[in-house]
Order: sequence, then C-alpha cells, then structure tokens
Amino acid sequence: MDFKPLVTLLAIVNPLAIVPFFIHYTLDFTPEQRRRTIWIASFSTFVVIAISALMGLHILDFFGISLASFQVGGGLLLMTSALAMLNAQPAEAKSNAEEMNAASARASIAVVPLTIPLLAGPATMSTVVIYAEKAKTFWQLSTLVGYGLVIALATALCFSMAQPIARGLGKTGINVMTRLMGLILAALAVEVMSDGLVKLFPVLGR
Repeated sequence: MDFKPLVTLLAIVNPLAIVPFFIHYTLDFTPEQRRRTIWIASFSTFVVIAISALMGLHILDFFGISLASFQVGGGLLLMTSALAMLNAQPAEAKSNAEEMNAASARASIAVVPLTIPLLAGPATMSTVVIYAEKAKTFWQLSTLVGYGLVIALATALCFSMAQPIARGLGKTGINVMTRLMGLILAALAVEVMSDGLVKLFPVLGR
C-alpha cells in the first residue's frame, strides 16, 4: 500500500496549523456550537477530498472554471479573512444579535473559511486530482478516498485540542496569535493568488 498520498495530504492540509484560526473563528461559541463546528469542518474536509478524488476537475470544467481561477478566488477569500484577523475583528461581520446567534451563520464558518480554503483549498484539491489520475484500479481510488477519512479524523483531533491551547494562551495571547496568523494568512493569500494569476496570465511570470 502506498502511503505517499496520505503523507502528502497531511503535510498540505496540516490541521494542526489551522488550530489558531479555529480558535479565532469560534472564540464566542458555546461548547455545543464548537463541537458542531468541529464535526462539520472534519466531515466537509472528507467530502471535498472524496469529491476531488472521484470527480476531479470535471466539476470545475462543468462550470467552466479553471483551477487557476479557483486559486485566485480562494486567495481573495483568504485575504479578506487575513485583514479581519490583522485588525482583531470578529471572524464574520454580523448585522444584529439575532444573526450573530443564528445556527446557520455559525455553521457556515465550518465550511467557509475553515474547510475551504484553509483546510481543503486549491492545493489540496489539485493534489488529490493528481493522485486520482495516477490510480490504476478501483482499490487504489478507494484507498485515496479512505485517506480523506484519515485526514478528517486528524482534523477533528487537532480542533478538539483547541480549547486547552486557548486557555493556556489567555485573551492577550490569543490576540497576539490572531494578528500573527493574520499576517501569515495574508502572505499565503498572496502566494495562492499569484500562482493562479501567473497561470491565467503567463506574461506575469516573465
């Protein structure tokens, strides 16, 4: 059995590195809301990997979207989140208290931006597609989907450790970490967007 795809995906998804973002986005969540976010984010990560393995670029082709365009869009989404984190603003601007407590609004954080593009962004999707194209048998393709389940379990485990980490850091530590990770996220956003833009406009790479 080839474990290279699993090792590669763990390195790219790197759920432990996303823990600071999870703390930021779920800072005012109740324990039940936080558990639900962990479940949704983990399951969504598995779904993205499984669909990427089984469908690949066919979905993007169906909508007429290139992977490069997807990278630029994902980069813009990352940059928006990064700017909010640099200013230590809430993860999502809410218009009123009712919307702030809306289950659907909080659940959406688990999918965007935690799952897409932080956990399973263009790099993860493209990597899965590459390995899926190399899969010669149904068993190899099924194994790749199974690796998605392993990634989901690893994500759930890392996110479950978030609160002990938050208690150890304290409010000041979280604010410092939020701004630091916002800066890192901004740099990552530029990398993702620039890679997509060079693919869309090769003249920019000269």
